[in-house]
Amino acid sequence: MDTEPTGRAVEAATVANLRDLGGIPLPGAGAGRSVRPGALLRSADLARHDPHTDPVLTGRGVQVVFDLRTTGEREAAPDVLPPGARPFVGDVLGSHPGVAPARLGELLADPVLAEQELGGGRAEQRFRDAYRRMVLSPGACSAYAALVQTAADSGTHPLLFHCTAGKDRTGWGAAVLLLLLGADHDAVRREYLAVNDAVRAQYAPLVRRFTDRGGDPEIAAVLTEVRPAYLDAAFEALAERWGDLERYAREALRVEAALDRLRAELAV
Repeated sequence: MDTEPTGRAVEAATVANLRDLGGIPLPGAGAGRSVRPGALLRSADLARHDPHTDPVLTGRGVQVVFDLRTTGEREAAPDVLPPGARPFVGDVLGSHPGVAPARLGELLADPVLAEQELGGGRAEQRFRDAYRRMVLSPGACSAYAALVQTAADSGTHPLLFHCTAGKDRTGWGAAVLLLLLGADHDAVRREYLAVNDAVRAQYAPLVRRFTDRGGDPEIAAVLTEVRPAYLDAAFEALAERWGDLERYAREALRVEAALDRLRAELAV
């Protein structure tokens, strides 16, 4: 059993895949430093959030909800914000709204469509391609730059960021924030993979209906989990275009001036 430090799952009845990144070690920020507990949260969307019966976000005092979804996703399943929280949108896939991470529900609802688009062993490659877009496309860079800048601002914490399932766009967002804060790659990978049980549980009813109607279980698995190959594709794209994280932060995200503030806010 892996006992290395990672984020912590937070129980919530109406918010899926809610995690607190607090406590993740930040050796690059200095010996003994880690992410400030309670300051940086990640989750699936808040479309089913009920702040009256499930006050976990209210109790934590969430100040900003940063939504990484496309316009279509936001319109189909609008967030229900906790009282007092301010919304912020950073659309990662706005220029590529047809890619699989933005269409999980649609593809799981239609086994024929899923087979047409993802069958024949193409599903995992489509996700690797999507991760490359999340690194390389100007729109994605703008969205993640806004996430970093927001996280670096005082008065935004606790900050909750999310996409639909809280695994792909949110997973890369968490990786970017953690690396810029000073986490090592092993810790980033552990946190990235730690969401799988929660996402599988979240989508289990849809997956059962999908496979009962003849859907390919492997396609369902690709759609509802994260895999090391996806994160590797993102890191490979970053290395090919910019060489290292520092150039990515400076030239793609243009957040170099915010890094000291980010670490001052979130590293303890």
